[in-house]
Amino acid sequence: MAAGAELGADAPHVAKQMYFFGEMFLRLVRMLVAPLLFASITTGIAAHSHLRSIGRVAIKALIYFEVVTTLGLILGTLAIHVSGAGWGIALPAMQTAVIQTSAIHSAGTWQQMILNFVPENIVQAVGQNQILQVVIFSLLFGSALALLSEQKRAPLFAVLQSLTDTMFQFTRIIMYLAPIAAGAALAYTVGSMGLASLLPLGKFVVAYYIALALFCLLILIPILFAFHIPIGRFAAAVGEPAAIGFATTTSEAALPLAMERMEEFGVPRWIVSFVIPLGYSFNMDGSSVYLSMAAVFAAQAAGIHLSLGQLIAMLVTLMIASKGMAGVPRTVLVILLATASTIHIPTTPILLLLGVDTLMDMGRTAVNVVGNCMASAVIARTEGAFPAVWSPMDR
Repeated sequence: MAAGAELGADAPHVAKQMYFFGEMFLRLVRMLVAPLLFASITTGIAAHSHLRSIGRVAIKALIYFEVVTTLGLILGTLAIHVSGAGWGIALPAMQTAVIQTSAIHSAGTWQQMILNFVPENIVQAVGQNQILQVVIFSLLFGSALALLSEQKRAPLFAVLQSLTDTMFQFTRIIMYLAPIAAGAALAYTVGSMGLASLLPLGKFVVAYYIALALFCLLILIPILFAFHIPIGRFAAAVGEPAAIGFATTTSEAALPLAMERMEEFGVPRWIVSFVIPLGYSFNMDGSSVYLSMAAVFAAQAAGIHLSLGQLIAMLVTLMIASKGMAGVPRTVLVILLATASTIHIPTTPILLLLGVDTLMDMGRTAVNVVGNCMASAVIARTEGAFPAVWSPMDR
C-alpha cells in the first residue's frame, strides 16, 4: 500500500501504466467465481445430510444465521449511506462512461427480477456471469444430493469435495497476487487523481469499524441478553479465538480453539461440533456488514444512486451468495464481484478497496468468529442444553 502510494506520487506517468496488474488480478478472481460458488455451496449443503436426524437444531441454526447476517447487511447499507465514503472518489472519464451505460439497465418489474434469479441454462448462466443463477442452481443441486442415500451420494460428493478443496487452493494461489494488485491499484489511483483520492478509503475504514461496533452493540449484545447468556463469561471464552482470527485474518485458524472454548463454556459437544462449522459457511457476521458497505461504496464512487429495487437485489444477492463460503482470507472479494455483476456496478472501486482490505479483514474475521461462537450458545439455550442457572457475577 505504502509503496503503491509512493510510486503514484513520485512517478505518476509510470503509475498510470500499473493498472493492468489490478485488472489481471480481477480477471483471475472472476474466472474462479462460478466453480468456487458451485462447489462450496453444494458440498456445504450435502455434507450436512445428517440434518434430517437433528433437523430441529439445523432449522434453528439456519434461521438464526439468516436473521443475524441479514441484519448485518442492512446495518452495513445504512452505515455507508450515512458516511457517504464513496462519493469523494472521481473515476477516470472513460471508465465512468462505461459504468454509467451499464448502470442504466433496469431490472424491470419485481416479477421479472425474481424470474432473473432462476437459471434457464446453467452453462449460459456461467458464460454470462449470472452468478445469482449459479447460486440458485447450486442450492437446488446440493439439496437434491443431500436427499440421496449415502451409497448413491458418496461417489459424487467425493468428487465435489475434491473440487471444493481444489478451488479454495486455487483461490489461495491467486491471493498471493493480492499485494501486487493492491499496490498497483493505489499507484494508479494516486498517479491519476492525487493523494487526496486516498481520503475516502480512510473514511471507509473508519466507517466500517464504527459499523462493526454498532453491530456488536445493537445486535449481538441484545441477543446475549435475550437468551440469558452471561456476557462476561462469554467474552472470556471467545477472547482468544477472536484474537487469533484478528491476527491471522483467517477464521479457519481459530476454529479448533473456538470449539474447545465453547465446550468449556458449557455448550454440549454435539452442538458445538455441528453449529460452529456450519456457521463458518453460513454465518459470516462481520463479512455481511462489510459486503453491503463495499457494494454501495463502489456505486457511490461511480456516481450511481442505487434505486430501492437495486438495493433489494443487492441485499438478496449478498444474502444468498455469502452462504457456503469458507473462512479463507479475502473470499468476500469473490462474493463482492458476483454482486457487482448482478446490479451493474463497477469493479474499479472494489479494486481500490483491496488496498485497505487487510485493515478491514482483521475486524470482520474477529466478528465472524465471535458470531459463530455465540450461535452455538444460543442454539444450546433453545435446546435446553445450556446451564440454566448462573451466578450474578457471571454477567
